[in-house]
Amino acid sequence: MPIFDDFSRKTQPKSQTTALLSPSCVAQGVGNLRREEVVQVTDCVSGDVSVRSQARSEGWRGLKDSIPVMLGFVPFALVLGARATAKGFSLGEVPLMTGLNFGGGSEFAAVELWTSPPHVLLIVAITFLVNSRHLLMGAALAPFILHLSKKKAFMALFFMCDESWAIGLADAKKSNTTLSLGYFFGVALGLYFSWVIFTTIGAFVGPVLGDVTRYGFDMAFPAVFFVMLAGMWKGAKAALPWLVSLLVAATTYLVFPGAWYVPAGAVSGVFSAFLLARTDV
Repeated sequence: MPIFDDFSRKTQPKSQTTALLSPSCVAQGVGNLRREEVVQVTDCVSGDVSVRSQARSEGWRGLKDSIPVMLGFVPFALVLGARATAKGFSLGEVPLMTGLNFGGGSEFAAVELWTSPPHVLLIVAITFLVNSRHLLMGAALAPFILHLSKKKAFMALFFMCDESWAIGLADAKKSNTTLSLGYFFGVALGLYFSWVIFTTIGAFVGPVLGDVTRYGFDMAFPAVFFVMLAGMWKGAKAALPWLVSLLVAATTYLVFPGAWYVPAGAVSGVFSAFLLARTDV
C-alpha cells in the first residue's frame, strides 16, 4: 500500500540512508557507469571497424572485376586523346573534358564536331542526346539505391558510365539485394581514373603516333560492349528489345543526321520491352 510505503520511508533509520550515500557506494556506482560506457564505446568502435573493413573488401572486389574493362578502355582512350589534340585541344583540356563529362560516346561526338570557334549550342545538344541513355540507366538503377542518402546517390550517379552501371546492376541482381556502394565505387573509380589517365596519355603521344586507328584501337570499345551483353544474356526472348533497339538505331543513323539514333534506339527498346512484358502477364 502507498501509505505504508511512505510510512516505512519516513521511519527508515538514518544510518541506513547514510550507508546508501556513502563515498564507497557512490564510487562503485560511478565505476559501474564508466564500465558500461567503455563497453558501449568499444562496441561502437568495433562496429565502425567492421563496416570499414567490409567496405574496403567490397571496393577491392569491384576493382578486380573492373580490370578486364579497364584494359579495354586503354586503346579507346588513346584514340580519343589523340583525336582531341588533332582538333586543337591542349594537354590540359583533354583530362578536363573526360573528367567532368565521363561519357566516351558524347566525348567522341563533341571532338568530331569541334571547330574553331566551336559551335557550343550544337555540341551541348549532341552531348545531351548521346548521354540521354543515362536517364534510362538511372531509372533501372533507382530501386537498388533507395537506401542511400541523396549525397551518396548523386556521387554514385556522377561516376556512372555504361560499364560501371552494367557491372554494378548485375552484381546487385545476382545477390538480390541493394547496390553495394563499396563494390560500385571500386568498379566506377577504377574505370574513371583509367579513362582520364589514358585519354591524357593519348593526347600526349597522339602527335607522335599519328592516326592510331590504323592499329585497330577503335574496335576495343565495341568489343567491351559485346562482352557486357554476353554477361547480361538471359535468352533469345529477353533479347528481343535489344534487337528492336539495334534495328531502329541503325535505321535512324542511316536516315537522319546527328545523334538521334541514340534516343531512338533507347526509346524503341524500352517500348518493346514494355509490350513484351504485357504479353507475358
